[in-house]
Amino acid sequence: MTVFEYGNDIIVIDMGLMFPNEEMLGIDYVIPDISYLVKNKHKVRGIVFTHGHLDHIGAVPYLLEKLGNPYLYGTPLTIELIRDRLAEFGMDRKARLNIFTVNDNIRIGNFELEFFRVNHNIPDGVGIAIYTPVGLCVTTGDFKFDYTPVDEKPSDFSRIALLGGRGVLVAMCDSTSAEKEGHSISEKKIGRTLHRIFETAKGRIIMATFSTLISRIQQAVNSAYQTGRKIAFSGMSLEKAVEITVRLNYLKIPPNTVISLKQTKSLPDNKVAIVATGSQGQESSALARMSRQEHREIKIHKGDTIILSSSPIPGNERSIYNMMDNLFRLGARVFYEKIMDIHTGGHAHKEDMKLMISLLKPKYFVPIHGEHHMLVNNAWIARELGIPSGNIFIMENGQILNVDQEQKGLILKDKVPSGYVLVDGLGIGDVGHVVLRDRQQMAKDGMFVVIITVNKDNGALIGEPDIVSRGFIYMKESDKLLKEVKNQIKKIVDTKGKKDLSVNEAYIKSRIREEIGEYLFKRTERRPMILPVIIGA
Repeated sequence: MTVFEYGNDIIVIDMGLMFPNEEMLGIDYVIPDISYLVKNKHKVRGIVFTHGHLDHIGAVPYLLEKLGNPYLYGTPLTIELIRDRLAEFGMDRKARLNIFTVNDNIRIGNFELEFFRVNHNIPDGVGIAIYTPVGLCVTTGDFKFDYTPVDEKPSDFSRIALLGGRGVLVAMCDSTSAEKEGHSISEKKIGRTLHRIFETAKGRIIMATFSTLISRIQQAVNSAYQTGRKIAFSGMSLEKAVEITVRLNYLKIPPNTVISLKQTKSLPDNKVAIVATGSQGQESSALARMSRQEHREIKIHKGDTIILSSSPIPGNERSIYNMMDNLFRLGARVFYEKIMDIHTGGHAHKEDMKLMISLLKPKYFVPIHGEHHMLVNNAWIARELGIPSGNIFIMENGQILNVDQEQKGLILKDKVPSGYVLVDGLGIGDVGHVVLRDRQQMAKDGMFVVIITVNKDNGALIGEPDIVSRGFIYMKESDKLLKEVKNQIKKIVDTKGKKDLSVNEAYIKSRIREEIGEYLFKRTERRPMILPVIIGA
């Protein structure tokens, strides 16, 4: 998400979400902290989207109403994907959705916006030229240069060059694949590889890919049709993406080509192709369920050909490899990126980036969209092309880049709030560092509950302490340890639980947590979460 502000006007470019890392236990999504925008929502004139991936549109349902329901702008497919996402939350009828094309110019407050076509791994992606009172700013969005794309035109080089001729003050460029040498691989090349597999496979073909990678799905459909196979789709997000893109004529499927999963059972295996979710090994995805033989309609068997037409997103490797191992054990033949060119990313490689910068010829350069090391590599490319180091800004989240009109330059200023807001079920922002730390502790060393009953008048212990352990020890095999712990608890209550002949509950709980925690660590070298419960009688 990028914010442009001038005077009393703010426009926002994209509003996406992140998926949680392995330390964010139980978290569904991560969305941006927009407290600065909420404070200034009277200035927010609109949100403009570069394309329809979740990392660019996914936070809209969570944040839109907090900003007073501003206008949303996007290309036809992007707006339809936003509409569908809002519908999941019952918000689609209230949203103020506006469609533009690459040939449109729109004015939003002090900003005039012009668009240029870029290739990505979803149709209808655009870069945005933003004319401001202080100069022309260009943000590329996520892009690659594909000279032979599938069923769409290449990036609009002439318009990008035209912008460069007008004098670009600052260019903000996608950094995701700036570390990779050469040019990004064309989608058509991947299609040729896929087609060879379709021609030679003897049994069923099951291809997993991202649900919005429409060009890949189109090539699977084409190959299925050309090799006499019927095609079925499995996975809710994939089926929805197919429905939307067919309706908008982005995905073109010949008549009588698509069948249901149930209908695949009545055909010979060599007449069946299936496109499924699960390229990242997600536990509930279609292919992952197939790999565990838990899918309702499809059971993997010897002779099946599986195509993982994707590359692992960092953090997903273990899930993917476990799924692959299951598929191999079931007798399937699995094709994946390490052994064959069956995937290309949607982001510009180093030589593509050099071309974009050379066409735009910006005075200032800001690498965006990527981990810090990716931003740094993109900055090196800009330096190689002659942009002075002082004119390149590697920004942190929340940092302000201010145009100093007197000095006629750009300067970095202080940050606005920019932390992560965690979404857990219906809760938005109610899970913070302390809750995550507790979850991590329980996941690592388990939980140890101490339940004691004490006399409310004199603080004396009544009966034996009760202990409940989960994820720490197997209680039936730990009698000796539990007996020792109970004795320690008795000592704590007898010596530290009385104060003026009444129960000092908070003090007892504190001492149990500290002393029992230390005792258990000495005996086991583990630190479970200690939860004391005191019942007064």
